[in-house]
Amino acid sequence: MWLMAMMKEHLLVSEGAMLEDLKKDAQVRMTKSIESLRHDLKKLRTGRAHTSLLDHVMVDYYGSDVPINQVANISIQDARTLVVSAWEKQMVPVIEKAILNSDMGLNPVTAGEVMRVPLPPLTEERRKDMTRVVRQEGENARVAIRNIRRDVLGDVKQLLKEKEITEDDERRMHDEIQKITDKNVAEVDKLIEAKEKDLMEI
Repeated sequence: MWLMAMMKEHLLVSEGAMLEDLKKDAQVRMTKSIESLRHDLKKLRTGRAHTSLLDHVMVDYYGSDVPINQVANISIQDARTLVVSAWEKQMVPVIEKAILNSDMGLNPVTAGEVMRVPLPPLTEERRKDMTRVVRQEGENARVAIRNIRRDVLGDVKQLLKEKEITEDDERRMHDEIQKITDKNVAEVDKLIEAKEKDLMEI
């Protein structure tokens, strides 16, 4: 009898641990989707200078592509100008070329080892285009989060089918995963709203 009780308790513990792991996995994967969205939104240029604007610019450093911030210091001169200071003199033309070839329409002005990168003002049309891109990125992130929810709930259903968990466990997990999903979707909405506001500021 005592052994049966012990086994039952052990089963409950491992059941709880399995469900806890599934919840954690869902949260980790959804957080990654949000981080990916943040990264993609950073690439979209607003009218103001941010040092992160050049984050995705890759520079050919002796045959290896490296992020620009590994070969130069990036700072803000004013609201519309970035300053890029190369750490090695011979890298100046390479960095300049990388900025010119980025998909951001930037034209650096070089003096010695320092490049000033003026940000052209955004036209109304460009703002609208970028707002569309931002909304699309947001939708992609929401879809990714919902797909994670679907996967995890599929795993939960499988556990129920294999009698590893009870129907009550399944219902509770369904509610908890939905809460995690809603929280992450709300975070996406917040990021999109902030970026749109940023784009619309003159």
